[in-house]
Amino acid sequence: MEQSKKQIFEEIEFLKKKLNAVILAHYYTEPDLQKACDFLGDSLQLSQKAAETTADVIVFCGVEFMAETAKIISPNKKVLIPVQHAGCTLAQSVTAQGLATWKKYHPNGLVVSYVNTGAEVKAETDWCVTSSNALKVVEQLPRDKEILFGPDKNLGAYISQKCDRPMQLWQGDCYVHRYITPEVVLDFMARYPESEVLIHPESVASTDDRILSSDRCHMGSTSFILDYPVKSKKRQFIIATESGILTEMYRRYPEGYEFIPIVPEHICEYMKLTTLEDLRDALLYERYEVVVPEEIRERAIVPIKRMLSVR
Repeated sequence: MEQSKKQIFEEIEFLKKKLNAVILAHYYTEPDLQKACDFLGDSLQLSQKAAETTADVIVFCGVEFMAETAKIISPNKKVLIPVQHAGCTLAQSVTAQGLATWKKYHPNGLVVSYVNTGAEVKAETDWCVTSSNALKVVEQLPRDKEILFGPDKNLGAYISQKCDRPMQLWQGDCYVHRYITPEVVLDFMARYPESEVLIHPESVASTDDRILSSDRCHMGSTSFILDYPVKSKKRQFIIATESGILTEMYRRYPEGYEFIPIVPEHICEYMKLTTLEDLRDALLYERYEVVVPEEIRERAIVPIKRMLSVR
């Protein structure tokens, strides 16, 4: 007989306690996983939780680079990802070999890598950043050093503009945020004249002067977008990021708010791969374990620690 959803939730709770496991999930995952997890967050928040947890097992509902980051931070813990090959097109746009070659052409450069990268890329990196702290990190780096920022060209261009600091940019991007163009944002602003627009800096629109000069547009990380409505007098918001965030937005703001996804037809398919049954099976069979070679981990932990030290 097929299990009910309630039974699967109960089994997850039982198995989690049995293994002394903690379940981490990103805001872009399916609503059931957001409900089942112990901690829901963006990349930075989940990295912080992975560093702080006393659990023996970390189950990461998200994509591979996130689970790898947890393993780098907590090498003595078993880290599981419920679905294999849950990749990230942005992370896959850069390789360690490609980054090493880039560094040879810029020997005086500091490599600043978005956390959306694999362990081997992090091992070639000086500083890791998230969209939450990239601006703070870049602002504190020596001005006499060239910055090689990757792999997200849109986030890099936004940070470069905000800091008034030229940077070399790797030409990667997120295939969801690629569709959030200035034209799309301006069209939605015209259609919803009473709204404010909350935009993730991975978006193509993040450096457009028409967007940046508008007092209706606000740029920031996933957490910034989630926290912003309480700071505003408005009740209607255009959400310019992956639409999975709406689950948490409506949970936090149940009445009197309207959230309009700007590209609901474009979702992160990798984030949506994991199901509630996959999470249950990960705990039941203790699969799929994430392994990072120690030589890579020792190098990759350095830029991650630097990232986590910035508050």
